[in-house]
Amino acid sequence: MKKTIKILGSGFSSLSAACYLAKEGHDVSVYEKNATIGGRAQQYKREGFIFDMGPTWYWMPDVFERFFADFDKKPSDYYQLEKLNPAYKVYYDVNDFIAISSNLDEIYALFEKEETGSSVALKEFLSKAESNYNVAVKDLVYRPGVSPLELISPKTVTKLNQLFFDIRRQIKNKFSNPRLIKILEFPVLFLGAKPGNTPAMYNFMNWADFGLGTWHPKGGMFEVANGMATLAKELGVKFVLNSPVDKISVNEKGAAIGITVHNKLIPADIVLSGADYHHTEKLLDFKLRQYSEKYWEKKTFAPSSLLFYVAFDKKLINVAHHTLFFDKEFDSHAEYIYDTPAWPKDPLFYASFPSMSDDTFAPQGKEAATFLIPIAAGLDDTQAHRDAYLKIILERLENLTKQKLTDDILFVKSYCVKDFIEDYNSYKGNAYGLANTLTQTAFLRPKIKSKKVGNLYFTGQLTVPGPGVPPALISGKVAAELILKQLN
Repeated sequence: MKKTIKILGSGFSSLSAACYLAKEGHDVSVYEKNATIGGRAQQYKREGFIFDMGPTWYWMPDVFERFFADFDKKPSDYYQLEKLNPAYKVYYDVNDFIAISSNLDEIYALFEKEETGSSVALKEFLSKAESNYNVAVKDLVYRPGVSPLELISPKTVTKLNQLFFDIRRQIKNKFSNPRLIKILEFPVLFLGAKPGNTPAMYNFMNWADFGLGTWHPKGGMFEVANGMATLAKELGVKFVLNSPVDKISVNEKGAAIGITVHNKLIPADIVLSGADYHHTEKLLDFKLRQYSEKYWEKKTFAPSSLLFYVAFDKKLINVAHHTLFFDKEFDSHAEYIYDTPAWPKDPLFYASFPSMSDDTFAPQGKEAATFLIPIAAGLDDTQAHRDAYLKIILERLENLTKQKLTDDILFVKSYCVKDFIEDYNSYKGNAYGLANTLTQTAFLRPKIKSKKVGNLYFTGQLTVPGPGVPPALISGKVAAELILKQLN
């Protein structure tokens, strides 16, 4: 029987869920508080420049392929992909960098050059990482996080010990070169946690990095969200923009019956929220919320971010499309994020220069750049902080890459904690959701199906499987499957 389903938010998880639910013939509408679809995958356009304001990395292409294949489609039906080579550069000091090739044999050769014998160790390490990828990303992460028994199967039983052994120890047992260790620990940052707190099972991210490579969708990550929205519309999904949800209505039997938008009650058989989980529960009466403020305060959140979108009046040199600046100590920076939250003294930072690969991002002869500094959620976000850190990273960028840039800046837009709260109702202004630590993995994450309100579901980075764009697509599918199971 056809049901009316209302979805809060139009991020990747909501778009994914909307497609699966509409495919089964249900009446699906998506309500977005902002003026454009895509959630955090927004674009900033100015003076011929384009910036991806949210995600900039396209990893795990097989997850996107699997999503579109569920609708007899391919990613290429909606956007064009290019494999980047180099995948990214890592700076350690002035003119001292490592470029990660898109070719696995060249990566082995690079490791061997840095540390004798490390190519053999890397092959063994990646063999296990690929095996974990095949089990985790192709199977485990598609489970709904209802029970610990979901982790038990003939394929996983031999890998469960990796949940109690962190990835940092696993890497340091095989490699001693600090430069290589930093590269191998880097993918864990996508999970929002420190390597020392991340289960070794998550080394599948290293296979995503070296084995599957880094890709770029022409026009940026917004084009991926736009492609998914186009598919959703083809399936009959309706999008209602500039429409923040003020309340989720619940009947006397404890079941969600609709949402309030612009002071108007809109009936629904099912309500699914892809908006911030903490914020969504505040749309319910206090007694109907599953998780208390103390619950959220005790959780380990992935970082927030201080972002700068910078237009340069010339082309840059000595950088790649994705460039990591590891010239400062990661552990020191991490302490300011997870241990004693404060503005970091010597921040690591990441830079994206998409116009090096895609001329749609900047006018000819100019460069579009996005800079990101990971910071603790909930920090005091002032213009003085933003100005100070822009100066810090620009000076280091100039020094490390041996080029003068400050006088060639056309404009700068910044984005930080206050903006994440304002635009996305993000808890404490976090950028990536809950970190994937051992105690926040799988069934230990906030539940997709509400335990207190019938017909109410959640999807996105605060529930299973976790932060990141590919996990968001998976979360949407998992939530849709739970809803369809109830309806059937």
